[in-house]
Amino acid sequence: MNRVKKKCIIGVLFIALISMSCLYFTKDVYENQKSYKDQLIRFHVLANSDSPKDQALKLKVRDRIINEMNPKFEASSSLEESKEMITENIPGLEKIAREEIIGNGYDYDVKIALGDFPFPTKNYGSITLPAGNYQALRVEIGEAEGANWWCVLFPPLCFVDMKNGLTDERTKQEMQNVLTKEEFNMINTASSEDKMPIKLKFKIVEVFEGMKEKMNHVVGMQ
Repeated sequence: MNRVKKKCIIGVLFIALISMSCLYFTKDVYENQKSYKDQLIRFHVLANSDSPKDQALKLKVRDRIINEMNPKFEASSSLEESKEMITENIPGLEKIAREEIIGNGYDYDVKIALGDFPFPTKNYGSITLPAGNYQALRVEIGEAEGANWWCVLFPPLCFVDMKNGLTDERTKQEMQNVLTKEEFNMINTASSEDKMPIKLKFKIVEVFEGMKEKMNHVVGMQ
């Protein structure tokens, strides 16, 4: 058995051990996260690089897309309607994103897709969305190697955030409009009375998900 295979076996055993520990402390998170994740659409914009100019361009592209989608999403009444709307508008969104990029003196390519993508833990006031894969509209500018920006596209928290600033009460209201009481309580960290705070559980899940991604990458390279 060569060294690479030994490392892979050790890695798999280590992940299995950590998995058992994580599931013990975060069983409720894993049991319930799929239900509320399926009710949300995230928005994710990746800059070409971390240079100040590329980061500024990222925000300009973000603003153009949000301004374009805002009237449409305000008229949307369901998740499925919003997904259909996004799919139909992807060619148009790519066009205005390229216009914004070219208008700012760059020739970067841009790729926009609706799919399942990984996200870190993110706080919106007292609402915490744990790390993991979410349905998302993903915008990649150029090499897409710079710091990224994200928000919740459905329910339309991006638009609330851009217009008036995202207040805690408005966040709760928008989330309660699309989630069941049980789903909402799972991510409403302010009301958590568990022995282990829900934010800590989410952090454990985030670390674990990151380990799985790295292990999958290593195995995929073999």
